[in-house]
Amino acid sequence: MSTGAAAGTWKLGDLEVNRVGYGAMRLTGNGMMGNSDGTPIDRPGAVRLLHSAFEQGVNHIDTAAFYFSPLRSANELINRALSSWQDDVVVVTKVGPQRGPSGEWHTMARPDQLRGQVEENLRQLGQDHLDVVNLRCNGAEMVSIAEHFGALAELRKAGLIRHLGLSNVRPQHVAEAGTIAPVVCVQNSYGLDWRRADESGLVDLCREQGIAFVPYFTISGLRREAAAAQEHDARVHSVARAHDATSAQVRLAWTLHRGPHMLAIPGTTNPAHLAENIAAGALRLTDEELALLDKPGESAV
Repeated sequence: MSTGAAAGTWKLGDLEVNRVGYGAMRLTGNGMMGNSDGTPIDRPGAVRLLHSAFEQGVNHIDTAAFYFSPLRSANELINRALSSWQDDVVVVTKVGPQRGPSGEWHTMARPDQLRGQVEENLRQLGQDHLDVVNLRCNGAEMVSIAEHFGALAELRKAGLIRHLGLSNVRPQHVAEAGTIAPVVCVQNSYGLDWRRADESGLVDLCREQGIAFVPYFTISGLRREAAAAQEHDARVHSVARAHDATSAQVRLAWTLHRGPHMLAIPGTTNPAHLAENIAAGALRLTDEELALLDKPGESAV
């Protein structure tokens, strides 16, 4: 068994993937909303990193056409890396938010503008169709997503998209989308210290409906590349010591233990961190450790 397969698999529609994937945002050197995470990785280094991920069993990668900085485009780097792995890796992308050529953020795309965003992803990735497209929403600001999701459902019927998902949504959005077309995954912010998706019932809803829940910012949303995230939680320290693991690995493992439908997409440009993230899929936490992690946190000394 490859390292990446240690956490088991899940199906995004008819596409089976290992539960530990890779998030490509950090490859650009910029965060989602333009917050710099440092100098972007060089192009040959990025391709080597992605090939290393694939060799270690990562076969699910998260990206978006709006993941770009003045020097890098995540989709362009993935396109290069996929040349010899074309049929082995599932690429999940997102549409909805709009950025201008200089990186400025605009309002949410209108339903009639989504086709252009889908076609831009197709061009950048060098694909004839997209494996999975998530509608990235404005959360509470969008009362209904029917028109937007309906527009993507039409593109799915046209053969440009294989499967559909959602990002940054509430349970009612999942229910609404499900009346239009099958939803194979939901991406929301979620982690040990940020459990709003538990409180809203979204994690349980996805489990009950066989929908993958794909949390982002699982490792507290901290910039480990810039300065290895300082772990101040005594619970995490305790469990990490017991397993000779890092705090990031414990946080990833906790997330994966929330259910077989949970996927992980940690991002990094550091080969050592990549290997650690993938290895977290093999970390098995005891019931006692899970109970400890579920208690209110305390600062470590």
